[in-house]
Amino acid sequence: MKKYLYITLGALTFGLGTVGMFLPFLPTTVFYLLTGFFWVRSSDRLHRQFIESEKYKQYIEDPLLKKNITDQGMIRMFVMMLFVFAIPFMLTDSALLRIVLIIVYLAHLVGLTWHLRFRK
Repeated sequence: MKKYLYITLGALTFGLGTVGMFLPFLPTTVFYLLTGFFWVRSSDRLHRQFIESEKYKQYIEDPLLKKNITDQGMIRMFVMMLFVFAIPFMLTDSALLRIVLIIVYLAHLVGLTWHLRFRK
């Protein structure tokens, strides 16, 4: 029963990740990481097919494992993050929360740039 639940959740996260390639508010990488998590625990065949796919290599292996991300990929990642942070920024009237959101976004910008570009 647990195996079928993981297969189903993996299929759901794979679908959401694939849709996320076209919609900026759905994070493809996060959903693909979850897909790998679910399928490694449920089906060797599905997991093997997934990690051998071009989309896995494009969204997970190259940028996260090999730290080989293009400038365009970095910009796209930060623009998508900006959309995600802009939603609560626009919905709140709290100046403190807005300042915290800006600080957290800038910390992501600096931290991820350092991690993906300069850390060996």
